[in-house]
Amino acid sequence: MPQFPTIRHRRLRLNDRVRRLVRENHLSVNDLIYPVFATYGQGVRREVTSMPGVYNLSIDLLIEDLKNIEELGIPGIMVFGVPEQKDEVGSGAYDPEGIVQQAVRAIKKAYPEMLVITDVCLCEYTSHGHCGLIKGDTVENDTTLDLLAQTALSHVQAGADMVAPSDMMDGRVAAIRARLDAEGYTNVPIMAYSAKYASAYYGPFREAAGSTPQFGDRKTYQMDPANGDEALRETLQDIEEGADIVMVKPALAYMDIIRRVKDQFNYPVAAYNVSGEYSMVKAAAQLGWIDEKKIVLETLTGLKRAGADMLITYHAPEVANWLKEG
Repeated sequence: MPQFPTIRHRRLRLNDRVRRLVRENHLSVNDLIYPVFATYGQGVRREVTSMPGVYNLSIDLLIEDLKNIEELGIPGIMVFGVPEQKDEVGSGAYDPEGIVQQAVRAIKKAYPEMLVITDVCLCEYTSHGHCGLIKGDTVENDTTLDLLAQTALSHVQAGADMVAPSDMMDGRVAAIRARLDAEGYTNVPIMAYSAKYASAYYGPFREAAGSTPQFGDRKTYQMDPANGDEALRETLQDIEEGADIVMVKPALAYMDIIRRVKDQFNYPVAAYNVSGEYSMVKAAAQLGWIDEKKIVLETLTGLKRAGADMLITYHAPEVANWLKEG
């Protein structure tokens, strides 16, 4: 192979137009999914203290805010619920009049074309804060599956376009797929949280959703951050059970996992740019230590380069505006 000075890589970096022509990865508004938190009441806009710019919103104000999301061309949102009451079995998760179900109906009425994805889990709704039913100090896997399937069905009946189980119970994708198919919802996709790690990056989200475990932790069902091969086994199982999109969560410290999942399965991959990743950038930007716009765009482009097809991020409205500005 010819060497320098015949080969000069800098020739293709000399100006912006040449760089644009040879750019390998492109960040687009079409890549974005925006997470939102719906809560009860009227006129409620409660900022999450550890996530500047992120709010728990009553449905009326959520509908108002989503007008901007629609106008920016962001394809979809992911809806999380913040209930008024919790119990041992997380009944608010699958209540037809639960907060997510009410929010979905209102969103689809106001914005029929908006892609509405719902998070399917019990943790926000259980008094103990775990993602499944409890027996003693153990999170029960098999008895939880029916409630997860019931939750997913109630979301779809309310109008959700896609469901995203985040609980990490074994077999939950198959249980949800079977329930949806049995009820005639064969065309509703499942976005599975396939490689979801027991991560310290979730702290601010737990404030937003009020989902901190009241005892123990989630290490018996979420993955060990030290493991990579296990992520491929988890992802393969979800695909075999009927997942249409697979997810890696968190994103920034797991770019190697995103790349491995994409290379191994060539399946649609979502990367969740989680609350802790968002909050670190916001905090450093507020102190003037970093250029927020440049850092966010570089990070999300890096996730695309790693193999992500879609990006779930709290930065979505800002990113959409930045991209619009050029």
